[in-house]
Amino acid sequence: MKKVLSIGLATLFIATCILPGTAEAQRRKKKEVVKEVTIYDIDTLVQPIPLNRRLWHDKIDREQNRADITDGVARNKELYYSEDSTTNKSLGHAIFQEIDHMQIMIENMPVDGSGGDTYIESREKIRCLQAINQLLIDFNQDVKPDPGFYRKRVSNLHDLIVARSKGEATGYIHDHISFQTLENVKQLYDAQSAERIFIYTEMGKREPEILIKRLAEYANDPYADDIIAAAAKVVPSELFNYASSTNYVLSGAVKRSKDPLVQAIVRISQESKSPLKAMPFINDIYAKRLTIQQVDYITSHQDLFYQNLVRLKVENVAIGGSTYTDELQYRGLKYVRDMNDLHEEKDAVRFRSIDSFDAPALYFIMVYGQDEIYTSSFLGTFKRMMERMKPMTGNELLDKVHRDKFRTFIRMCAGYGTLPEFLSTMDAEHKGSLMRDFIAGLEKGKDDDLEDAVDVADAFGSIKDPDLAAFLEKQVKDNYEAAYKARSKKGVIVYGLLATLFEGSKSVDSNHNVVAEESEKLNLSPINLVLNKNLQNDSGIIYEQAFFYGDEDGKTSYASFLGNFRDGKWKITTTNKYWTTITSTTDKHITIFANLPVPEPGDEEAQKELAKYLTDNNIHPTVIIHRGHSYHLPLTIDNLARENRIVMLGSCGGYHNLGKVLDRAPDAHIISSKQVGSRNVNEPIIKSIEDQLLAGKDIDWIQTWRGLDAYFSAKGRATEKEMFSDYIPPHKNLGAIFIKAYRKMLNSIDEE
Repeated sequence: MKKVLSIGLATLFIATCILPGTAEAQRRKKKEVVKEVTIYDIDTLVQPIPLNRRLWHDKIDREQNRADITDGVARNKELYYSEDSTTNKSLGHAIFQEIDHMQIMIENMPVDGSGGDTYIESREKIRCLQAINQLLIDFNQDVKPDPGFYRKRVSNLHDLIVARSKGEATGYIHDHISFQTLENVKQLYDAQSAERIFIYTEMGKREPEILIKRLAEYANDPYADDIIAAAAKVVPSELFNYASSTNYVLSGAVKRSKDPLVQAIVRISQESKSPLKAMPFINDIYAKRLTIQQVDYITSHQDLFYQNLVRLKVENVAIGGSTYTDELQYRGLKYVRDMNDLHEEKDAVRFRSIDSFDAPALYFIMVYGQDEIYTSSFLGTFKRMMERMKPMTGNELLDKVHRDKFRTFIRMCAGYGTLPEFLSTMDAEHKGSLMRDFIAGLEKGKDDDLEDAVDVADAFGSIKDPDLAAFLEKQVKDNYEAAYKARSKKGVIVYGLLATLFEGSKSVDSNHNVVAEESEKLNLSPINLVLNKNLQNDSGIIYEQAFFYGDEDGKTSYASFLGNFRDGKWKITTTNKYWTTITSTTDKHITIFANLPVPEPGDEEAQKELAKYLTDNNIHPTVIIHRGHSYHLPLTIDNLARENRIVMLGSCGGYHNLGKVLDRAPDAHIISSKQVGSRNVNEPIIKSIEDQLLAGKDIDWIQTWRGLDAYFSAKGRATEKEMFSDYIPPHKNLGAIFIKAYRKMLNSIDEE
C-alpha cells in the first residue's frame, strides 16, 4: 500500500466489498430472466383518477413545486441542496421521479381487504397520498434536510405502501425498525394501532434520547411509561423540563410514572431551591447518597459546585452523564472567561480562581473550555495541571479521567505546542500505547459521530515531531487495513480521508497545485479558492450579512467594523432602527447588511427583522461575518443557510460548531480561531476580503493569508501577529475539510 491511501480505492472497496449485494447484483444481471412487471411497477394509470383523490394529487404536485424552485428554476424537476451534483441528483430523483411513480402506483394498486368496496379502497388510497404529501411538507419545512434520510424515507414509504397493499405490513415494520419507518407509520396508521405502538416502543428502546423529545405525540399512550423510564437514564434533564412544564399533558405523563428514577427527578423539580443546579446530582439523590438539601448547599458555593461536578466525572457516574457534563462545561467556562478577562494581569492575579483545583479539575477546564480559552490561558492552566499531576504520569491522569475527551486534549496540546512536554511524563511503552489509542477506534459509533476523527485531523496539522508524525501515519495505515478487513464502511472512509489529509497537511502552503491536488483527491471543490462568480446572485450582486450583539463588545465591534467602509468606495446607510446597509460605489456591486447592536434582547429582534427583510426580498447572502463572543454564536448559526459560501466565525472553531455550520451551509469556507477573536485581527481580514471582491477577484486563501501575515509581521504589530497566528484559514481548517469530505463520500456510497 502506498504512503497516501487512495480515496478512489476506498470507494471501490466499499462498492464491491462492504456492499457486496451491489457487485453480486451486477454479476447476476446477465443471467437473470426479465423480471415480471407487476401492478406496482407500471408507470401508466390503469384508470383515470377520481375527483375525490385528484385534490390530493394536486397538493402533492404543489409541494413538489416548492421543492423544485430550490435550484432557481421552476418546474425542471431538479433541486439544489449543495454544490455536490451527485447528492442533488439522487435527492431530486427521490422527491420527483420516485414520488411521481408512487402516485401512479397508489392509483393502480389493489387494496387488501377491500372486498371490492370502493369506499374502503378510496379511503386507503387517500391515506397513502396524504402520507406522501406530509413527507414533502416535512422536507420543505426542514431547515437542514438530511438528503440520506429523505431518500430512505421515500423508499421506505414506497415499500411500506406495497406491503400494506399485500397485507404484509406488520412483517415489514418488524424488519425495518428506523426513524423512516416511524415517520411513515405515523402517517399510515392510527395512534392506537398495533403497528404504531410497536414502532414507537421499539424506537423508544433504541433511541430514548430522541423519542423523549417527541413526548407530545404519545404522552397519553400506555407505552409512554417505558420510553419515559428509558429516557430518565440517559437524558434526565429532558424529564425535568417536562416535570416542570405548565403543559399538563406532558408534566402529567412524567409525574404519573412509577419509575423510581423518574420520581426522584419529579422531587427535585418540586423540592430543590435551585432545581436546575441540583439536576446534575440526580444519581446522588436517587442512590440516597446526598439529600436535596445537601445538594442545594453544594450548588450555592461556586468552587464546591465545580469540584463536585469533577467528582462525578472522575467517578464516571452513568446516570445523568450528559446533564452533569453540560453543567461542568458551563461552570468551567466561568473560570476560562475570568482568566481571559485578566489576560493583562500578572499570573498570580490571573490564575487565582483556579489555584485550589487539582489536576483533573484543570484538565476539564481546558478540554471543555476549548471553544473560548485563550492561548495564554491554556498555557497557564496546563502548567498548573502538570505541577499538580505529580507524581502521576500523563497516562495515569488520563486513566483517572477515563480518557474523557483525551483526543481533544492531545489536539489542543499539539496546537499549543505542549504535546512533547506532556508525552515526556510517560515511558516509551505508555507513550506509544496512548498515541495508538489516539488513532484507533475512530470507526466506532454512528456514521455521523465524527468528533474524535476531527480532533485527530486537526492535531496532525500541528504535530512538528517528524518521528511522531511518521508513527501516526503508520497507525492510520494499519487502522485502514483493519477497517478494510472488517468491512467497516465508516472506518474505510475515515482512515482513507485521514491519510489524504495528513499527507496534504505537510505541504498545503507550498503552492496552489498541491492544494488543488488535495481537493481533487477528496472530491471537493477547491479548498483554497472561492470564485467571485459563486458569490454573486443572478444579477451579479454579492450580498453579505454581519451579525452584531448588544453588549459593550458588540457596540465597539460594530463601530470598528464600519471603519472598513469609509474610504469613498462605500456608502453607509441606516434607514431604520434594526440594521445598516453598506453598498459599494464602484462597478462591482456589493451590498452588506449589518444589524445594529441594540441592547439585549433588541439585538435578536433586529436580526429577526433583517432576516424577514432578506427573505421577503429573495436576498441570500453568500458571505457571513459573526462578530461577538462565542456564547452568541448559536444565534448566528441559526441564521445560516446553504447559500453561504464564506463564514467568518472569528472564534469557536470546535467540532460541534463546525458541524453545525456545515449542517446549514454545507459548502461554506470557514474562518475560525483557536481563541476569542480580536477586532484588531478581524478588521484586516475583513478588509482584505472586501478589497479583493471590490477588485472583482476570486478569494484565494493562500495568497490572502500570505498578505495578512506580511501585514501583521510589520513593526509595532507583535501582539496582533500573535493573535493572528491563532486564526485558521479555510484551506488549513482540517476539521471542516474532513467533515465536508466525509459527508460527501458517505452520501455517494449511500446512493449506490
